[in-house]
Amino acid sequence: MNKEVSFKDLGLIEYKKAWAYQENLFDKTIARKLANKKSEKKVETLNYLLFVEHPNVYTLGKSGSENNLLTSFVEMQKLDVTFFKTNRGGDITYHGPGQLVVYPIIDLDNFSLGLKDYINALEEVIIQTLKEFNIESSRLEGATGVWLDADSKTNARKICAIGVRTSRFVSMHGLAFNINTNLDFFSYINPCGFTDKGVTSLEKELGKKQDIDFVKNIVKLKFADVFGMNIL
Repeated sequence: MNKEVSFKDLGLIEYKKAWAYQENLFDKTIARKLANKKSEKKVETLNYLLFVEHPNVYTLGKSGSENNLLTSFVEMQKLDVTFFKTNRGGDITYHGPGQLVVYPIIDLDNFSLGLKDYINALEEVIIQTLKEFNIESSRLEGATGVWLDADSKTNARKICAIGVRTSRFVSMHGLAFNINTNLDFFSYINPCGFTDKGVTSLEKELGKKQDIDFVKNIVKLKFADVFGMNIL
């Protein structure tokens, strides 16, 4: 089982371009797995960890509802925000500058993970990252992602959204962690389909803008710890 992971920070990149980049790696990994089934000589599958930021964009998962987009396409043009229907799980969310989006394209078999355990591990990466900032976070029953005050009926707020796609135990898409995110854009959607929950960011919780490169490094280290990755 290959636990080496190639890391790349793609910086600020258009959503559609990053999606195509992921799909290429995803398809190659699946093709290698299929070839291994037919061959006596097995070739290790490769793993990738991509960090990105996106220009303003709303993305809708395959199980989501367009009713959770609360604005018109004309208004979105004024806001300079685009919209994509994607093939990940989950409902609608926002991506934009100041938000760290992480796309692991990994063979889950290399890490002995099923889908539920994989999502749990993604959440754990952010939970452990937030502890470095003395912020306690947790999961919310019946919902993916990482939440603050998850048990509160009036103050539960999401700081990290998760939506993934898997095929033959290969993953793509991933998580979106609000660091210095402009939270105003969430007011034009029902984030992840919720109408009674809030959103927050590291900047909002700590009361000042954060060094995103510093935060990225912590997230990278937590991926290595939680998954047992050897990140190259």
